[in-house]
Amino acid sequence: MGLGIWSMHFIGMLAFHLSMEVTYNTALVVISIFPALFASGLAFSIISRPVVQKFEVIAGAVLIATGIVAMHYTGMAAMQTQAIVYYDAVLWLLSVVVALVAALLAMFLLHYSRDRHGFSWSKIASAALITIGVSGMHYIGMSAARFEAATHHVTTAPSMNSSYLAYNVGIGMALILMIAVLSIRSDNKVKSLLDEYNRQFQSIIESAIDGIVVTDAKGTIIQWNGGAQSLFGYNKKEIVYEDVRLIFPEARQDPSQYVEASITQKTLELIGSKKDGSQFPVELSIGSWETAKGNYYSLIIRDITDRRTNEEKISNLVYLDSLTSLPNRRLFNDRLRSTINQALESKMVLSVLYLDLDHFKMVNDTYGHQLGDQLLVKVADRIKSCIHKNDTLARIGGDEFILLLSNTDDEKTQTTAQKILEMLSNPFQLNNEAVFITPSIGASLFPADSTDAETLVKNADLAMYRVKEEGKNNFQFFTSEMNELIARKSKIAMSIRKGLELNEFSVHYQPQFDLETEKIIGVEALVRWHHAKLGTISPAEFIPIAEESGMILRIGEFVLRTACQQTKDWQDAGVEPFRVAVNISAKQFSQGNIAEVITLALDDAGLAPEFLELELTESIIQGATSAISKMQQLKAMGIHLSIDDFGTGYSSLSYLKLFPIDTLKIDQHFTRNILIDSKDAALVDTIIQMARNLGLNVIAEGVETLEQLTFLKARQCNQAQGYYFQKPLLPEKIEELYLKVKTR
Repeated sequence: MGLGIWSMHFIGMLAFHLSMEVTYNTALVVISIFPALFASGLAFSIISRPVVQKFEVIAGAVLIATGIVAMHYTGMAAMQTQAIVYYDAVLWLLSVVVALVAALLAMFLLHYSRDRHGFSWSKIASAALITIGVSGMHYIGMSAARFEAATHHVTTAPSMNSSYLAYNVGIGMALILMIAVLSIRSDNKVKSLLDEYNRQFQSIIESAIDGIVVTDAKGTIIQWNGGAQSLFGYNKKEIVYEDVRLIFPEARQDPSQYVEASITQKTLELIGSKKDGSQFPVELSIGSWETAKGNYYSLIIRDITDRRTNEEKISNLVYLDSLTSLPNRRLFNDRLRSTINQALESKMVLSVLYLDLDHFKMVNDTYGHQLGDQLLVKVADRIKSCIHKNDTLARIGGDEFILLLSNTDDEKTQTTAQKILEMLSNPFQLNNEAVFITPSIGASLFPADSTDAETLVKNADLAMYRVKEEGKNNFQFFTSEMNELIARKSKIAMSIRKGLELNEFSVHYQPQFDLETEKIIGVEALVRWHHAKLGTISPAEFIPIAEESGMILRIGEFVLRTACQQTKDWQDAGVEPFRVAVNISAKQFSQGNIAEVITLALDDAGLAPEFLELELTESIIQGATSAISKMQQLKAMGIHLSIDDFGTGYSSLSYLKLFPIDTLKIDQHFTRNILIDSKDAALVDTIIQMARNLGLNVIAEGVETLEQLTFLKARQCNQAQGYYFQKPLLPEKIEELYLKVKTR
């Protein structure tokens, strides 16, 4: 365009004739090219920017007009004649105005048509206006010029004549046209390729589900796809050329600062802001590339709201109890370890409380698991009301809770425990019923009892079990003696199986006597254990441990088989047949195949069923329906049934008429106290009379004195056993005793 303005001027000058010779100053002719080139280049640079404001369009027009005017009057100054040039001020000003108005109109039309591809009337009009502006300015400028012959000789610089200038301008114009044609062709090819690449690029980014945004080095958005519109709510016209911080408020302005982090971490997680102002989490991948115009960045954006929600759900499943929403064991252990680390630095005291609900299984069995779950939720709420916000309450399974009290001492711990005991002593309303539940609570202190998280929890658990053993519904601190007890308990539990394999267990037999004839009518099989290292271990100690570990099934079967075989051996040795009583635990009785186990033991020994008596505990009555069915099956086999330790359980007397039992055994605690406690004497008397009225046999355990025996005989008790008659004996001693009693 600059060369076109220049060529137009000098071709126009060639059409201008004076009566004197005209030459042109070579230097000024060359210099006159630059104002037009510079002004045109700068103006088109402005109009070609991505974002153009109106004042920039006006500035471009002023530059073009200035270039046209400067080129024209520099070209006029290049004329060398023996004349002096004068300018009419009005016409001179008019030439400038024409150039400026034409340039303004042309620039606004060009700005209007800049985004339109191919043929456009506005582009043609813009070119025509520039032509009018250049030509109009030239010819008005020439009209403003007045040449007067000089009165003195005018010195001339190196110059060229009109013919030479004509050739130069002609050649220049030919070059301009050739360059223009080649440039247009090249531009069209490049533009065609760019259009194709742009269409491919647009097709790719528009087909993507994820949001794709392209920014320049300053963070200005220059590309925006449909995925981004779906994510943020802005359409392309609203967001293009806006700052990227409009959608990422917390982001830094320069995207290059995120590139290194994106490469290192693969993706970044930021908070995105929608058009309506709502915010949501996004995952951001960033790519970059360099161009001559600077760096550009592609942002691939994905909404991770669902993923965050799922992660939170998974975290809750991993770290929270699903029923109460309290921390679970894993989260509690994490917090405990963290608190211990802080306590080690600050020398702070903390405590762990282990809490178990007493008889919770009974609540579940009575009211159902749904109400049991409701009770656990209400219990958790009451416990939370007793602790501070900085403390942690967790449910670690079933009806067990654990608390972490930070910055406390033994006095504060005991106060909290007592508060929990009082809070849980009040009834719970479940389905319009008042339900009572009590807790057993054990506690351990840091650092007094341990500085290790697992040991603190274990010690609190030990203290809680001591509370259970001593009657429940109470609170105890851990003591070192508890460790010794649990160590012995663990050793016993682990030794039972080996003891059975090494034949450390044996069966002793305590005779049972008829009180009227004082003859042996049977024996009770009692298990004994002599440990190779620990010595003799009392059944009162190892039986509960065996029940907890499940080894009571092995011990029970051992006693059953041994007693059946021994009874058969006595019979084979000529001893007059009598029954052997074997204790059956609730866990044994609850086995589905109990009848098969007993039948197999009898068959292997070759013992008739009528010589076996099974002693059942009252706890079996809790499963009354299934218990009656099993007892009837055993009774049909010819086995004698008795209820052991009658009067110590919580059974209903109505079950006595339902159970197919033969004998009631009076607990030895009542028998030993009949002479010193009138209530125990009354209970024994009641049980004997009730048994007689129901047609049941009754036997008293724990008879140790003649006075006790006299009392029982006076109440017409059928049978008795105890140290007054004989302590439990080895099998050979029973045979000797029987023969001795028989010969009386």
